[in-house]
Amino acid sequence: MLPARLGKAYLAMTAPALVLLAHGSTSNQVAEVAHAMRVGIQTARPEVSVHTAFLDHCPPSGPQVIARLARSKTTEVVFVPMNLSSTFGADPRINAMVEGVQASHPKLRIAVARPVGPEASLLSLVDRRLRAALSAAHAYELDGLVLSCEGTHDQRSQSLLSRRARQWSLHHKLPVVTATANGMAPGIATAINSLRGQGRRHIAVGSLFLAPDEVWLHQAEQAYRAGAVAVSDPLGAEEELLDIAWGRYAVAAMGLIDFGITEATNDDGQTDDTDRHLHVVGA
Repeated sequence: MLPARLGKAYLAMTAPALVLLAHGSTSNQVAEVAHAMRVGIQTARPEVSVHTAFLDHCPPSGPQVIARLARSKTTEVVFVPMNLSSTFGADPRINAMVEGVQASHPKLRIAVARPVGPEASLLSLVDRRLRAALSAAHAYELDGLVLSCEGTHDQRSQSLLSRRARQWSLHHKLPVVTATANGMAPGIATAINSLRGQGRRHIAVGSLFLAPDEVWLHQAEQAYRAGAVAVSDPLGAEEELLDIAWGRYAVAAMGLIDFGITEATNDDGQTDDTDRHLHVVGA
């Protein structure tokens, strides 16, 4: 949320447009989840223009959305990447896309928020999805868990994923292994087999995925082949995700605010230390 001292002033201005930036897919369900998120945020925050864009496969793309916003006289845009595995690492595809649209629309001010990432609050949502999967499979005994995700090459984000696995393990008092789908070890079958090597026989998989794309479907198929008793559905457009996406937007949008403070100069033409620009640092 915006600080109380800035909230009224900020909302009195035209807020930057919010563009939820997701991975595309050939599955219609992926677009449905992304658009459901857009509707959810737009309903809760009618003062902000909310849009959805995709990096690949399905329209609209980032450049298409930006072109439409530019025609509507929008002057500021915040992209919020919907990556649930990476919090810190920059996605080269996003950087290239933003550089391209900035070159095409030089007067438009664009900010890219931190990705949603593996926030701790999402573990409760993974739990809800997993309980439903266990109930559907009539599986009521567990002695091991796998936290399945897309994965990331960023080391700080990898450390955060490992921390979430430890938190999940402590919560359930069960061993938890993280499995990734991007080629970073371990894969889902390796993770399940490592638990079996510890004598675990009733292993379920919690899915830290946004939507049922091809990557999640492949993970689920491999998990069942390896003997998992249940695999939870992706998270979908739930309140926990909407809250995190809005928080990422709010921090990035504050970086676009012009506070109207200029640097003063003394008689020698040097900057006066008593008057500085303000800088907003995201948490």
